[in-house]
Amino acid sequence: MPVPQSRGLVSRSLLRDTAYRAIRDAIVDGTLAPGERLNDPDLVAWLGVSRTPVREALARLEQAGLVVTKPGRFTIVSPLDVRAVRNARSVTAAMHELAVREALPNLSDAELDAMRAANGRFAQALRRGDVEAAIAADDDFHGVAVTASANHALRAVLEQFTPVLRRLEYLRFSSLSGRGSVAQHERIIALCAAGDVEGAVAATRANWQTLLPLLDAVSEDADA
Repeated sequence: MPVPQSRGLVSRSLLRDTAYRAIRDAIVDGTLAPGERLNDPDLVAWLGVSRTPVREALARLEQAGLVVTKPGRFTIVSPLDVRAVRNARSVTAAMHELAVREALPNLSDAELDAMRAANGRFAQALRRGDVEAAIAADDDFHGVAVTASANHALRAVLEQFTPVLRRLEYLRFSSLSGRGSVAQHERIIALCAAGDVEGAVAATRANWQTLLPLLDAVSEDADA
């Protein structure tokens, strides 16, 4: 069939995605605090885009649980919903376990080296106290198995639920508690290199369980 005559579809999609990621990242790193109002004119001026991609980005962020909108009244950054974060952690952990299970039988030496390199960057970032770099390196580490699994449904689920965890991960990697993940990553790599599927899956599960004490602490603060 001939190419449709509509124009601007690609650029609009890119603008929407750019706006989504920029607002999402600002919420995750605390630049936009829980309860803060998000006004369209301010976002348009900040991002340098029109109102349409901003509104589309906010609708997507609402689906992800990062903003709350009252039509015709206001849009605010969502408070940290402990129950939603617990649910997101469970789903995200299960997806990463599945990624390791599906990727490991065909995981190459190059991919194992990529995991080692990512963990090295992760350890360095923690030593520097660079939370953003630590999260990026942690993403790179776990992303090796996600990419190697070639499971697009798995990736889509992670895309939806991972942002909900990001605010909690900033707390984890801002503290000494995050440093235990370096050794856990090393164990995952060793088990993957040995071809131990069940061991690597269990080690991945244990790694994601390190978020639970932080969740408990946040829950206690909310109840206080």
